[in-house]
Amino acid sequence: MFTALKLLLLPYLLLLASASCTQGLPFSNNTDLDALLGFKAGLSHQSDALASWNTTTSYCQWSGVICSHRHKQRVLALNLTSTGLHGYISASIGNLTYLRSLDLSCNQLYGEIPLTIGWLSKLSYLDLSNNSFQGEIPRTIGQLPQLSYLYLSNNSLQGEITDELRNCTNLASIKLDLNSLNGKIPDWFGGFLKLNSISVGKNIFTGIIPQSLGNLSALSELFLNENHLTGPIPEALGKISSLERLALQVNHLSGTIPRTLLNLSSLIHIGLQENELHGRLPSDLGNGLPKIQYFIVALNHFTGSIPPSIANATNMRSIDLSSNNFTGIIPPEIGMLCLKYLMLQRNQLKATSVKDWRFITFLTNCTRLRAVTIQNNRLGGALPNSITNLSAQLELLDIGFNKISGKIPDGINNFLKLIKLGLSNNRFSGPIPDSIGRLETLQYLTLENNLLSGIIPSSLGNLTQLQQLSLDNNSLEGPLPASIGNLQQLIIATFSNNKLRDQLPGDIFNLPSLSYILDLSRNHFSGSLPSAVGGLTKLTYLYMYSNNFSGLLPNSLSNCQSLMELHLDDNFFNGTIPVSVSKMRGLVLLNLTKNSLLGAIPQDLRLMDGLKELYLSHNNLSAQIPENMENMTSLYWLDISFNNLDGQVPAHGV
Repeated sequence: MFTALKLLLLPYLLLLASASCTQGLPFSNNTDLDALLGFKAGLSHQSDALASWNTTTSYCQWSGVICSHRHKQRVLALNLTSTGLHGYISASIGNLTYLRSLDLSCNQLYGEIPLTIGWLSKLSYLDLSNNSFQGEIPRTIGQLPQLSYLYLSNNSLQGEITDELRNCTNLASIKLDLNSLNGKIPDWFGGFLKLNSISVGKNIFTGIIPQSLGNLSALSELFLNENHLTGPIPEALGKISSLERLALQVNHLSGTIPRTLLNLSSLIHIGLQENELHGRLPSDLGNGLPKIQYFIVALNHFTGSIPPSIANATNMRSIDLSSNNFTGIIPPEIGMLCLKYLMLQRNQLKATSVKDWRFITFLTNCTRLRAVTIQNNRLGGALPNSITNLSAQLELLDIGFNKISGKIPDGINNFLKLIKLGLSNNRFSGPIPDSIGRLETLQYLTLENNLLSGIIPSSLGNLTQLQQLSLDNNSLEGPLPASIGNLQQLIIATFSNNKLRDQLPGDIFNLPSLSYILDLSRNHFSGSLPSAVGGLTKLTYLYMYSNNFSGLLPNSLSNCQSLMELHLDDNFFNGTIPVSVSKMRGLVLLNLTKNSLLGAIPQDLRLMDGLKELYLSHNNLSAQIPENMENMTSLYWLDISFNNLDGQVPAHGV
């Protein structure tokens, strides 16, 4: 009987054993397990974040996996952001049918987003941003009725926004910026009444901004920047009473700023720069923007004066009206704001009297001021002494390209956090203050094209963070201080057209960072060119013409392998042209005119296959013109006149 009972129960025992096997030891749902393993198989690089992804433990305990308490062993969320994943998303992801949140952002995933993403009917949060996905936005995303957050920014997606997306009526936030999406911004965006954020900037969208966006009463952020949008800014945007941030910059928008927008009391940030907008700012500009902090309308065609009422926008932190056609004075009321950034450069603003400079005195109230840029205007007269009382937080002060006269204020050294000091192209006179050497954070010092006199203070050698030093076109005299050799971060150094004299300090050729230009031309420097010049291995342009240099050209010049232009003309160099010059294969222009060079033109110059301009006139060169110069096929300008050369000028290759 016992045997008969065993036989009777056998089918049930087998069924029970089978069920136990399909669960595996710790888990109970093969669909989700297989989907996760399929996802893992699609990755070409197994991140350390997936070290726990093995079948010896329940997948509900795997890193990044969150399972439901209500529906046992069903995956509710997969969060693997910033975990170093590399590969593609397997189509098996679509089998995680209970998934509500999928975050794979900030990885190295590529390929197309699988269509099976549309099987995740419960999904409310999808973040695939900051990867390398290609192809189009899958139309199947339109099958996700509960989707509230769609983040696909910073990928390589193309094509238009799929029409099926209009079915996702629960969307609260959509971010598609930093892709290559094209077409028009869909009019049906205006039907997503729950939307609080739209970010589709830095794509290739064309057409107009839809009026329907004005229906989005919950919208707080609208980023349409850096596309190819045209037409006017819709008046309807001024109806969005919750709008806080509006970014429309770098498009082709035209017309004027709608008055409704400038009365939108919720606005905190408005960016309209780099468009084709025109008109005047209203006289009551600041009255309707009580919360505004950032007002940026640079690079447009605005005219008229800056309204003093802008001071009524008491929360303003940054004003950028640069590169327009604003006229009149800078209103002193602007200094009543707690500004951090004031950018008014490239306009037609004027100052002709002490009264017109009152805005500087008012700006001393802005204790957090970091940047004042008023260059390229029509500001004249002397700087008020109050400029030295501006905020100690100041990092950028640029007043170049005006008509400002007088001396550089000695108290300029108060700005101990200054990164750039731009005073170029004015009428400053007198000496360079020795106190500038205390600005130890300074990276850019531009004093060129003024009437400065006296010596270059050796204290400039304290500016060890300096990357640009421009002193050209002044009346500076004396030697170049040896302390310049301390400027180990220097990239640009220009001293041309002054009255500088004596020998060059050898340390100036020991600046490994000097990679763009060294201009010593049109001075009274003398002595030989030291062999240390070969230390300028990264330099692109070397200008030493119109001085009193003499002696031999050093062979070490050939170490300057990055040089594209070498100008040593109008000096007193003698001896022969070193054969080693031919090793400067990057050279495009070589000018040795008006020296006392003698001997033959080196045959090896033909090896300089990138040379386009060669100037050797007004020397004492002799012997035959090398026939192989005809092989210099890149050369299009050759001047060897006023020498003692024999033979034929090359008929070809020049």
